[in-house]
Amino acid sequence: MTDILEKVKAKDPGEKEFHQAVQEVISSVQPVLERNPHYRQAAVLERITEPERIIMFRVPWMDDQGQVHVNRGFRVEMNSAIGPYKGGLRFHPSVNLSILKFLAFEQVFKNALTTLPMGGGKGGSDFDPKGKSDNEVMRFCQSFMTELFRHIGPNTDVPAGDIGVGTREIGYLFGMYKKLANEFTGVLTGKGLGWGGSLIRPEATGYGCVYFAAEMLKAKHDRIEGKTCLVSGAGNVAQHTVEKILDMGGKVITLSDSSGYIYDEEGLDREKLAFVKELKNIKRGRIREYHEKYPRSVYTDADPSLGYNPLWNHKADCAFPCATENEINERDAQNLVNNGVRLVAEGANMPLTLEAIQVFLENNILYAPGKAANAGGVAVSGLEMAQNSMRLNWPKEEVDSRLRIIMKSIHQSCLDAAERYGRPGNYLVGANIAGFVKVVNAMLDQGIV
Repeated sequence: MTDILEKVKAKDPGEKEFHQAVQEVISSVQPVLERNPHYRQAAVLERITEPERIIMFRVPWMDDQGQVHVNRGFRVEMNSAIGPYKGGLRFHPSVNLSILKFLAFEQVFKNALTTLPMGGGKGGSDFDPKGKSDNEVMRFCQSFMTELFRHIGPNTDVPAGDIGVGTREIGYLFGMYKKLANEFTGVLTGKGLGWGGSLIRPEATGYGCVYFAAEMLKAKHDRIEGKTCLVSGAGNVAQHTVEKILDMGGKVITLSDSSGYIYDEEGLDREKLAFVKELKNIKRGRIREYHEKYPRSVYTDADPSLGYNPLWNHKADCAFPCATENEINERDAQNLVNNGVRLVAEGANMPLTLEAIQVFLENNILYAPGKAANAGGVAVSGLEMAQNSMRLNWPKEEVDSRLRIIMKSIHQSCLDAAERYGRPGNYLVGANIAGFVKVVNAMLDQGIV
């Protein structure tokens, strides 16, 4: 497998996030390739690591003072073997081609695991919506869509939201698409409820992550009730991860953003969670304000020079990294093990380094990779697409029920694949193999395209 990884590195030098994602997958699927030599003959690894299409474009826009700015826009259409490309748009200064290729690559397998007919893609821009007025964000989104619209469609590519792209941004993007294409279709998911959105969509990634964790514990004759949990992030995924942990009787003692983190020994309750939602979703404030409101909590500034994140150095039973990629390194992982954590479920995309993953596997920690654990968001996006196609809206209970069923199915698929290839209980191997086999078989059925 090292020859494939070296080829990817030589072809795409400097794309370290993409290299990391590829390495994680190809190291897991070695047993599949050994049992199916025709996969190598058909060059499935070379094909699946090469995007079907990459679109890059400039995005000029004008701020409220009349100054023109130029950002860069991207869409990586990775693989459409089992359905139209599906994946979010991220607006954040860190966005570059490597990050979007890794996200699109992960999305291919994540979408395959949901059992819904969706391919994988990802896109976005290095535009930062923080500190921008609604009119500035609108002008940027409209400019972004004037190029993107020609490359997407309900049966071609269906973007969604991601970091920096919420219902506000989706609304502006959809409005411009509708104007340019002269049609009202389900071309974007994460829409407002009044114009084609789905109930449970904002909650889906966080809820799904906790549902998956609950299934892992259930397989060990255990449950979330009574467990102390560490959660990173304070955005949409983290908020709804906390909400569902509380629903299931667990206790959450941490939250964070890029400025630092809070530790609340008493645990978050409904009132505190409501404060966080207002703080982050409406006021767009910083997590340090939680400590100002609840002074019995402890706030710690972020300090990258430490070489580790103290958020992950508290006594707990479960950890839910819901912030960003590579937020848990090898030292953080060892701190979690030393502090008694028995389960780690990824709410974010690739929040663990490869070394951190190895620490958890060597210590028999229940580890749920993001392509399985955080697939709830794209699963409900798929359900939103289905509702749009049928011109109807399912009630909250039905969408939530379908989400639970999908997460339970993903959990079982991971267990079955890991068992079939001699790695029982290894969710990382199981998720990678289950998703890989489904996509590759579809590719082979469709010929060399």
